[in-house]
This record gives sequence, structure tokens and C-alpha cells, in this order.
Amino acid sequence: MTKSGMRQGRDVRSIAAIFLRGRMATLVLFAWACGMGPVMATTQTLATGWRFRLVPGSAAVQAHPEAAAWRSAHVPGSVQTDLLAAGATGDPFARVNEARLQWIGLADWQYQLPLTVDAATLQHGHVDLVFDGLDTFADVSLNGRQLLSADNMFRRWRLPVKDVLHAGSNTLQVTLHSPITRLQPWLLTQPYALPGEFDSAFGDEPKGRQTANYVRKANYQYGWDWGPRYVTEGIWQPVHLESWDDLRLVDFHIAQQRVDADAAQLLAQFDIRADHAGKAQLQLTWCAPDGSRRSAMLETSLEAGDNHLDLPVRIEHPQRWWPVGYGAPNLYRFHADVVVAGKVVASSERDTGLRSVELRRQRDRWGRSFAFVVNGVPIFAKGANLIPLDSFPERVTDARMQQILQSARDANMNMLRVWGGGYYQSDAFYAMADQLGLMIWQDFMFGGAVPPYDDAFRENTRIEATEQVMRLRDHPSIVLWCGNNEMQTGWESWPDRKKFAQAIGPAERARVEHGMRTLFGETLRDVVQRYAPDVPYWASSPSTDFDGPANVSDDGDMHVWDVWAGSAPIEDYLKTTPRFQSEYGLQSFPALATIRTFATPADLSPDSPVMRAHQKFDGGNGNQRLLFYIRQSYGEPKDFASFIYLSQVMQAEGIELAADHLRSARPQSMGSLYWQLNDVWPGASWSGIDYFGRWKALQFHARRFYAPLRVAPIRREGRTGVFVVSDRTVPLDPQLRTRVMDMDGRLLRERLDKVHVPALSSTRAAELTDVALLQGADPRRSFAVFELVEQGRSVSRHLLYFDLALTLQLPDPGVHAELHDSAHGIVLSVSAEHLAREVWVDFGSLDAQVSDNAFDLLPGERVELQVTGAADIASLRDALHVRSLFDATVRQRAPTTPEAARP
Repeated sequence: MTKSGMRQGRDVRSIAAIFLRGRMATLVLFAWACGMGPVMATTQTLATGWRFRLVPGSAAVQAHPEAAAWRSAHVPGSVQTDLLAAGATGDPFARVNEARLQWIGLADWQYQLPLTVDAATLQHGHVDLVFDGLDTFADVSLNGRQLLSADNMFRRWRLPVKDVLHAGSNTLQVTLHSPITRLQPWLLTQPYALPGEFDSAFGDEPKGRQTANYVRKANYQYGWDWGPRYVTEGIWQPVHLESWDDLRLVDFHIAQQRVDADAAQLLAQFDIRADHAGKAQLQLTWCAPDGSRRSAMLETSLEAGDNHLDLPVRIEHPQRWWPVGYGAPNLYRFHADVVVAGKVVASSERDTGLRSVELRRQRDRWGRSFAFVVNGVPIFAKGANLIPLDSFPERVTDARMQQILQSARDANMNMLRVWGGGYYQSDAFYAMADQLGLMIWQDFMFGGAVPPYDDAFRENTRIEATEQVMRLRDHPSIVLWCGNNEMQTGWESWPDRKKFAQAIGPAERARVEHGMRTLFGETLRDVVQRYAPDVPYWASSPSTDFDGPANVSDDGDMHVWDVWAGSAPIEDYLKTTPRFQSEYGLQSFPALATIRTFATPADLSPDSPVMRAHQKFDGGNGNQRLLFYIRQSYGEPKDFASFIYLSQVMQAEGIELAADHLRSARPQSMGSLYWQLNDVWPGASWSGIDYFGRWKALQFHARRFYAPLRVAPIRREGRTGVFVVSDRTVPLDPQLRTRVMDMDGRLLRERLDKVHVPALSSTRAAELTDVALLQGADPRRSFAVFELVEQGRSVSRHLLYFDLALTLQLPDPGVHAELHDSAHGIVLSVSAEHLAREVWVDFGSLDAQVSDNAFDLLPGERVELQVTGAADIASLRDALHVRSLFDATVRQRAPTTPEAARP
């Protein structure tokens, strides 16, 4: 047992309580006193009865008098979604409504709740008002007495209110201040504004004078190059009234000191606040994944005040948690009781997985490694970057989270990076990741804007980080805490940052740099090492953890944006082999069914005002960048539907090339996280899954290029290296089947070779020239098929073409599709007479999903796809549309620059 009055205990007091809501945990509080039995304390959820309005007398009342009257409000929620629910605004995602609704985030608002409290509640020794989250500048008053001025969206606020409440009716009021309106007048008086991210397109902030840097609020809500600007205000997390006596279990945590195959050495850690000194007993029981149960107990003495207590636990031969593909994501359930005078006075539960995590950085012939090692096994990280699931967080349901996470796992991903420009996800999100075996790279919430260096800002952030790390540290899925997104690389290399650094002079520049190094190199690192020492910390992404320059290929992680942002050819992905590629991406549009939710038929052209409003890259000009890449590789889209289809094909095939390259370079490269998995709204973006959960072509391709066993032919300048990539933990000896065919199906040559593939490896199985493969065949009419065969079954197939699709002489594939009922549901049979590239099956707006899509069909090949959803077979037949690359383009010469792509 240890009892600490050192800094850890002081921090637990200072943060005003730790997030415990959800987290696969339950907390039960009891009242206890000398000679009395336990009486369960009360928690009153304050979710109903709220109302809201504009702050009386504010300037916004004159412009919007209709919003001055009280309306019903939702908590959790925001002003924007409350106005939408009241019918006072239109759909914020429809057409160009974004511009019309900016006034909401520039106004100040009041929320009010008539709060009825009974006498029994007030008989408790303590009554606390708890806000799990306020967005963001919020003044809280109760019965006219000011209690709090909140200034951080990511913190929890616990307020003792027993002396302010009275039996009967009370009035709780929250006044929310626009962060822009509050900060902009101050910022305009400052000698400079720190470099931010994206200037407002709506004139509410001067160019280069962004307020987002100066407030702890989700950065993406100020607008990003994939999402709208909705600067929300609201009570965005639950509110409750907690009543308790004498003792409160502030936190319960299972610290993992050492975990290996032989034993798990743990500490069950209790943080208890007690009004009085006295004896207590800590009881711990746990249930293993196989159902076996064990227990441990400790007698101790509590002091008046804050107590930190450790109960050592050793589990022999633990059933460890593994990432998906490497073993079962085993979870233990730990139950803790605090017992006083023979009575249970507080209880808590945790689900957690036992595992070891290492970020391995070793010197080697390529520089310095960057590899995640779980339970001693090096894991090639396969996945994507996750952004928030909605512009309005309160609209995200558990079902929606589950669908996105399950989609990631279904696409053979094992890691998601929770990007730093959004918000820390809910407890349910991480619990789902635990259960699915998905590793989480967790950024702290800094999206790239340069932060202030003052002590108050840093301390506010430290408390936020402490709360969040303590809330989330029992989730085995979290394998990395990262300080920020792109802070270091931006400061070192982005033109606006370099210009700013020059303008402010050497002394002020040194203070700004010292502030960033202190916050991300010391403050946040100290929080992680103190409260979650079993998880690595990384200062910034991309970076070398302040060991040198950021965004280099031979050390640390790297963001690769020469392709797309720099207009480099997609083939340039092959020119760089980072140790871990944590961002790279290509844009596409979502399906037409998604586009039609925000656009009318008159809007369906790349340069319409509505389509530009839903394209946030380069101020709406991103559709020209899309056309540049489409035309460069495929040709001219024949119509808008073809533009949508080709944008997805280009994105999928481009990201596939990069991912195959990275996986083939193992162990030089040990990670591929493309940008991005999901969307916050319907529009053009880098996502593989659109706002409504529809898979784009990229997501179907990802399921193939992230498969545990993959054949990956990489063609460079007329030579093809054929790699067999294996995530399996045992060696295998498959056969590599190589065929060269013409597009009508004539087999030109074929060979079968044995390949030995070691565990966890990439093996170069062949090196072939175009001359050797083609042997005189027409490269525009021929293609190669590489297939991995194991025990007579094809486990991976990859078609290789000898030039850009633009130059190929693709025949009419003669695709046939037929729906029929089977014993297992509705089946779609698809076949092709000749080669069919990128076959896409679409049922329009019907609720229907196919088991595969965006695939190639060999001449004469037939596939059967399972069709799931609510639509009946007759409706499916009416809506069915199948297309391929053959009928998508009007061929023309590929443009050489983005400017040449402009019509």
C-alpha cells in the first residue's frame, strides 16, 4: 500500500474531479457516518426542462428578434441544433445555408433550467453541480449567484452548490459567449496575431487574425479544408447533480506496471476523498475473459482529505489484449469496493485489456525506426485518420460510432489516429475500439494553429490533459498520446509561419518557440508519464519528438502531401519511403445519393455555387484539382455522374499505390495511415466513408490493400517488383501465379512459382521487366495478373497495367448483372465478356449495400455479391446501375499542370 500526498494527490484535487461518465465503468456512491449503515447517494441528471434565447439587450436581438423569446432546448446540445430542432433555421448542410447561419456563432445566448430540489437532497453533506462539458466561454449562475466562468470545451466542471440551493424551485442559468465576439476586439489591439489555420470565408474575422488559437475549443468548428464553419455554443455534455456524504471515490484505475506472457503486475489505484479519518478496506474482484474469477483485499486507513491508495495485483499467464489480426482483444472486468465498518460505501467497475505497448525507435540502415510493438510483436499499422463524425458532436450516436469503427475493422485496418483538430471522443468510442481490437493513436486537441505561450493557457491545457488522460487511460486501444497535429513542421517549413517568425523579431520568436517546446515537449509529456506511463508519448505529428527537424523520411513519422497539395503526380508516392506515413491523401466526392441530400439537380456541376460551397479545399477551387488528377490519369469525364465516379476511382487507385508501396517496404516503413476515414458533413473530402456511412471506392480498395496477406506488384520505369506482404505471425509457403492476358481474355503466358514468406514480412518474390512480361504484346491492350495461391485457393489478386488508364484501349466489357433470391438472401451476379475495370454497383438512394464494389473483372469472369438492406428485390432491380471505367470518359491528352485542367 502507498499513500501519497505528493503532486499526484494535489493534481487530483485541483482538477475538480475526473471524467467518470461512461468509460465502461460504473461508480456507486454511498453515504456513511459513525453508527449508520450505507445510504446510497443520489445523482440527478439534468437533461430536460431547459430553454434558451439570445441574451437580452445584445446586438443580435435587433437583427434576429425572433430568437429573443425562450425556446425549448436540448442538453447535451448546441444553439445551432436547438434552433434547427425548433424549425427556426434550415438544414445547416443544405446548399449554401452555411453562409446564412454564421450569425448564430457570433451571438451570445442564455440557457436556463428551473431546478427542483427536495429536502432529502439537501440533507447530504455535499451537493455538487457537475458539467461534463461546456462549449466554451460560459458563465454559470444558480439562484442569481455567479459560480463559474468556464473557458475550456474539454474540461469537466464540478461546483459545490449545497449552500446555494434551497428546497423547492431553483434557477440554473448558463450564459454562453461567442468565442469570436469575445476575443476578436482584444486580438485587434495586440501587436500580432499568432498564425492560425483557415481564414473565415464569411468576413467575421479579418484575414490573418484568427481567434481559434487563443481558446481551448475544437479547431475544426472554425472551418477546415474538408468541413464547414459552425462555431458552436452550448452545453455539449451532460449535466448532473451529485449528492454524497463523507466519502467519494474520485477515481479507480488499473495501472499496468509490467505485462508479458508469464504475468501481469498491476496496481489497482484508488483516489478517495474523505471528510474524516478512519479505517477502510479495499476489495478488488476481477473476471478474466475465460470467465474465471479472482480477488484481492487491502486493509488501510484513510486520512481526512485526499487519499491515493495502491492495491498490488499479480495475474499469472494473463489473457492479453491483442490488436485485430494478432489475437483476441481480451478484456478483464475489475470491480472495486470501498468498505467501512463492514459496509460497502463506494464501488466502481472497469473493463480493461492487459498488454504492453512500445514505440520502438532503433538506429538501423535506414535511419531510426518508428514501430508500434504490442506484447513484443512489431505491428505494421494499417489504417486512417479519424476526424469528428459530425459538425455538431451531440448528433453522433453510438450506432454511428459503431458503424464507422466496424467499417475500419472490416477494411482490415488495425489503427486509427484521432486527429488533434477535433475533440476527445466519448467513452463509448474507446470501449468499442477496445472490443474491436483497433489501436488508437490519440492526439491532444491541437490542430496546427500556434498556441499562446502564457502560463495561464498552459495551466488550463495541463488540467484538461490530466482529466482526459485519467478518463481514458484504462482503454487498451490507446497506444500513443501525441501532443499535436503539424505544429512543429508548420513552424519550421510553412511560408506563413516563416514570414511571421521573421516579422516578430528574434526575442519574441524565441518566446513563441520556447512556449511550444514547453507545452508539447514537457507539460503534456509529463501528464502522460505521470498518469499513463504504460503508453508512449510523441510530441507532434509529424515529428522526431524534438530530436531534430520534423517531417523527414528517415526518422519519426511523416505527412506526405506533395501529391495533391503540391500537384505532384500520383506516382511520386513511390519516391518517398518514410519510417511511418501518418498522413497522405487524395480527394473524391461522395455518391450521388449523398450529394442529392444537399444539392438540387441544377447544382450538379463541379463549378456550381453549391458544389463549390461543399468543396473546402483552396476556397472552393478544389474541384479543379480533382479534375486535374482525373484528366491526368483517366481522361475527361463525360458528365457529372462520371466526374463523381472517376474522382472515387482516382482516389482509390492512388491511395492503393501508396499503401502497397509502404507495406512492401516493411520493416523500413511500419505504418500507413491515410487521410481520412470519415466526414463531418456531405461534401468533397479525402474520406473513404461519406457522412451517411456510405463506402466510397477507397474503402473497398482498402479492404484489399490492407488484407493480412497481399500480393503487391510495384511498377517503376518499366520494371515491376512483386512483393508478398504478410501480417501473419507464422511463415507460409504459397504459390505465386503470374499471367499475362489481353483484354479479350486470351492468355499470353503463365507461370507458377513457389514463394517462402517469413512471418511479419515483405518478401520480394520477383523482379520483372515490361519486356519480359509482354514479350511483344501491345501494352495498351494487355495486362498482368498476379495471384497468391495457398492450398489451391486464391488469397490475393492484383491486376497490373502497363500505362495510365488514359492510354489503354479498353474494350466495351459487356457487363451483365442479375439479381436473384437465394437461401442466404438477395444475390447480385455480375459478369463481364471482356476486361472490366473498376466495376461499380449502385442502387441510388435505396437502403442497400453490396459485399464488394470497385473491383476488376477478368474476361469471362463472374462474381456473386451479397446484397443487404431494407429494399426489396423489385425495388433493387428498378434502381440497379452498374458501370465501369470504359463508359466514364471522353478521351483526351492528359494535362501537365493544375492550371491546364481548368476549363
